[in-house]
Amino acid sequence: MAQAALRLTALAEALLGEALPVRIRAWDGSEAGPHGAPVLVVRHRRALRRLLWKPGELGLARAWVAGEIDVEGDLYGALGRLAGLIWERGGEPKDSVHPVLDPRLRAAAKELVRLGGALPPPAPPAEEMRRRTGRLHTRRRDKEAISHHYDVGNDFYELVLGPSMVYSCAYWESPDATLEDAQRDKLDLVCRKLGLQEGDRLLDVGCGWGSMAIHAAREYGARVVGITLSREQAAYARKRIAEEGLTDRIEIRVQDYRDIKDGPFDAISSIGMAEHVGSVRYAEYADILHGLLKDGGRLLNHQIARRPERDESAYEIDEFIDKYVFPDGELAPLGHTLAALEEAGFEARDVEPIREHYALTLRQWVANLEADWRRAVGLTSPGRARIWRLYMAASALSFERNRIGVNQILAVKTPEGGASGMPLRARSWN
Repeated sequence: MAQAALRLTALAEALLGEALPVRIRAWDGSEAGPHGAPVLVVRHRRALRRLLWKPGELGLARAWVAGEIDVEGDLYGALGRLAGLIWERGGEPKDSVHPVLDPRLRAAAKELVRLGGALPPPAPPAEEMRRRTGRLHTRRRDKEAISHHYDVGNDFYELVLGPSMVYSCAYWESPDATLEDAQRDKLDLVCRKLGLQEGDRLLDVGCGWGSMAIHAAREYGARVVGITLSREQAAYARKRIAEEGLTDRIEIRVQDYRDIKDGPFDAISSIGMAEHVGSVRYAEYADILHGLLKDGGRLLNHQIARRPERDESAYEIDEFIDKYVFPDGELAPLGHTLAALEEAGFEARDVEPIREHYALTLRQWVANLEADWRRAVGLTSPGRARIWRLYMAASALSFERNRIGVNQILAVKTPEGGASGMPLRARSWN
């Protein structure tokens, strides 16, 4: 008699200490759990071996990427129920009882062995980032990390992001607006906050596929230098710029921000870039941007932020994100970012939190991916498409629940005389 689902449900509830809020369907066809709930499908017992060898998030992530577990029904509903039960419960102290000495965990491990087998430990999926060279956030290691995330194929990003090719939070007038309109409004908001004028020299750090550079040059007459570490992004951006007839106004470089020597610039935009910099380099990053601006120049820093920890030494990078999405990426609390910018010499003039906007953006990207799933898989791999679906859906929930946020910080390199050049009513953005 098939009963794997019942045994898995009993095991999960014993570990969690409460009823499992999703239904389980196991590889043997058995089902258990509440009727009408989203269904967690365990397609292969290999998923259990992954959890045995890598308990927690990384084991689950590997099983998901490999297609050994899936969700049938509402993905957001399933993630919401599981997040509240597992990821948002709060962990044990780091010096808690060792798993080997905990009889409850020892019993769970034995049950996993009985259900899934102990050997061999499954190899990680091919999409997992393995090799990283050198110390954290060296030029070479940063280039490897950026390539892992962005050099996936421009056609795949077109499918997910839509025609705007903007890979950052849009700015929504209403939830009924189109993604294209919301992304255009975001780019225009950045240009207005920077006070761009005809002939101004703009540095776009982490320029992506060139959308910000094109908007600033076409709509405001700016002369733009865009930098990226992704050769695929640079090639795509240059092609778009040529098609727009803007090659005389925009230069796209494959260049590290630490190697820019041709300042000063009138303005700098850093949109979704600072998350890649890392805490060990952030003060240097802020110093470099400050040095590249002219007196009175403005910086628009658009950056995801995490909630602060009471004990910041307890902060750990999310394993799934680190291995499969943004290698070496780090989120900092808003206060830390503001402090670093001020210590570099910037005057912070405005902070606009827009986390709800990112939730709307991510849900639209997930819808784009799901609407053309077969093509997405063909453009990359089944594992890569699954990574993106899980990452974006889970991130949307994190923004909605205020676990993470995103902020636009407008800062000025105010000269010693104190004349910032800002309007008295800054939010008019004239």
